Amino acid sequence: MMLTSSSSRLTASLLTALLLGASGCSLTPHYDRPAVDTPAQFRETAAPSAGDPGVTWNPAQPGDAAARGHWWEIYGDSQLNTLEEQVDVSNQTILAAEANFRSARAAVLSARSSLFPSVTANPSYTRTRASQTLATSSTTIPSVINEFALPFDANYEVDLWGRVRAGVVAAKAGAAASAADLATARLSTEAELAQDYFQLRALDAERQILDDTVQSYRESLKETTTLYHTGIDSEEDVARAETQLNTAVVQATDFDVARAAFEHAIAVLTGKAPTGFSLAHGPLTARPPAVPVGVPSNLLERRPDIAAAERRTAAANAQIGIARSAYFPQLTLTAAGGWEAGKFSRWLEWPSRFWTLGPELAGTILDFGARRAQTEQARAQFDEATANYRQTVLTAFQSVEDNLAALRVLADESKQQRTAVDSSRHLLDLANTRFKLGIDSYLNVIIAQTTLLSNREAEVQIQLRQMQASISLVKALGGGWSTAQLDVAVSP
Repeated sequence: MMLTSSSSRLTASLLTALLLGASGCSLTPHYDRPAVDTPAQFRETAAPSAGDPGVTWNPAQPGDAAARGHWWEIYGDSQLNTLEEQVDVSNQTILAAEANFRSARAAVLSARSSLFPSVTANPSYTRTRASQTLATSSTTIPSVINEFALPFDANYEVDLWGRVRAGVVAAKAGAAASAADLATARLSTEAELAQDYFQLRALDAERQILDDTVQSYRESLKETTTLYHTGIDSEEDVARAETQLNTAVVQATDFDVARAAFEHAIAVLTGKAPTGFSLAHGPLTARPPAVPVGVPSNLLERRPDIAAAERRTAAANAQIGIARSAYFPQLTLTAAGGWEAGKFSRWLEWPSRFWTLGPELAGTILDFGARRAQTEQARAQFDEATANYRQTVLTAFQSVEDNLAALRVLADESKQQRTAVDSSRHLLDLANTRFKLGIDSYLNVIIAQTTLLSNREAEVQIQLRQMQASISLVKALGGGWSTAQLDVAVSP
């Protein structure tokens, strides 16, 4: 049946009106980032009270030298800088997260393609021999039939209720969340590497202390043995000195086990096999640098895990619109046309053309509550995503407060431990003097030496804890990352 010119104009006008009307209709709820009660300042950044002479943290200013990009450079360790630069290109966890992000970004293109018509072609050739028993006296059926066909099919879903657009919004939000996941994986791996590196340097420092102590013990044993042979000291003191030396040698050797484990961990984090990887021994010279903290609300923009949680909330909101659209019929415009002939020579001739055109309106009449259940499920998933987002924010606040408090307390503890080391060193000097004068036995020297060793090791451990708290604080603050770095647009 051929369409008249008036009916063609009417059909075109109707389709145009449908397309224009569809652009303004959406069943997706309006989305705003879920509200979070953020304090005006961190507790640890407040001015100390009368009875609390703690550290005063100043809010960050735009001109401050905050950690941005290569945040680990604030520690001034060239070896750490070299290792961190290998993480982004060689760490397998980061490479897996990057591949996941590329997959999510491709999903956006897939969802967006549904906004446009799809056109398919299916050229074919068939040669058929008909059954001769079908022939009648009035009908002649050719024994062999050739068919050359070049059909084209076009389909387009008119997005009357915003289902397709909501799918695009959900895909964009999911891709943005994946980009933030990539940033989280990168930041976590970089922080883990820095933690392991300073752990290794702390072991080197403690090993150096024990090596110095072993050398001191050797000299004490030599001196005690000499005094024994001259009849001034006893064989028991010699045995004590020898036992103390041997115990210290064992303790120094045991550090190699832990050091090898951290060295292997660093190798894996930089994408290398532990075999053949090594780091030269070096001292723990780094000190926690000043890290501008800023105000709590900055965390909403500077933490990639918070950004990922918020984007997943936006995606869940779009899913509500998709579920709602199932209540309404789906309008699909279909068209088919092409050329079909029994001879190849007449395949593409104008009389061989054919075409069909027609809309299709399909909808569910009765589903016994399936659509309502899907909508309620989408709402519940949105509420879950919102709760997860708020919990992520609260956990971020806790992490910042924990590490600010740790740095404040450890700063005082470090000064106190320095005093303890100085006093124990003075005690050892006194014990050595009294022993050489024959006033006290060598047991007092051993006690003083053990106390000094313990205090020096504790000093290194406090320094390590300061570095760990500093790295954790940088990580808790986002490591200089911001939501402006999301590679996927998140606006509908």
